[in-house]
Amino acid sequence: MASSDSPTPLLSTAYFPPVEYFHLLAGYPAVRVEACESYQKQSYRNRCLIYSAGGILPLQIPVCHDNIKTAPVSDILIDYSRDWLHQHRIAIISAYRSAPFFEYYWDDIDAILQSRPQRLFDLNMALTRHIASEMELRCEIVQTLSYMKDAGEQDFRSRIHPKSKEGPVFESKPYYQIFSQHSGFISNLSVLDLLFHEGPQAACFLKD
Repeated sequence: MASSDSPTPLLSTAYFPPVEYFHLLAGYPAVRVEACESYQKQSYRNRCLIYSAGGILPLQIPVCHDNIKTAPVSDILIDYSRDWLHQHRIAIISAYRSAPFFEYYWDDIDAILQSRPQRLFDLNMALTRHIASEMELRCEIVQTLSYMKDAGEQDFRSRIHPKSKEGPVFESKPYYQIFSQHSGFISNLSVLDLLFHEGPQAACFLKD
């Protein structure tokens, strides 16, 4: 657990972020979420990883490409002309409906999804803040007002990435997963995996 006078981590926006992302939210009184960078493909900005009966299943939000090369990530629009929302909801329900705490948390999370925010950044922030609140994490999550080229050791924008070569920032101790009897424990999936399986105890798995 970081001390209250520790530097503030800088994170990218993320869709149902991985457990390592929430490890930082659990360890700091505040984090900054980059709102002014250019959009990056094949990252957690518009995708997450869940544990399905067939193993790891990536879920990706399609975005509109009209201004993708010029607009900051906070202005990137979600493409609702494609049926991704229904597909994601069905995939999450199928993967976790038997998890111990799925019914307790799902309705509120689903309501955020079905509110259909226009901007990817707004959806991500709403989901992240909601889940952090459900976990009782006392972390202020604020967006940046200008682009910071380098945040030093506290820059996690590229470190928390599906293809990071540095390895995970954090790996929790194993917890119960519905499909682990078939494929074993899988770490650093979307925080949904931890929340639905461990419920009120989820925050305990975010500590070193």
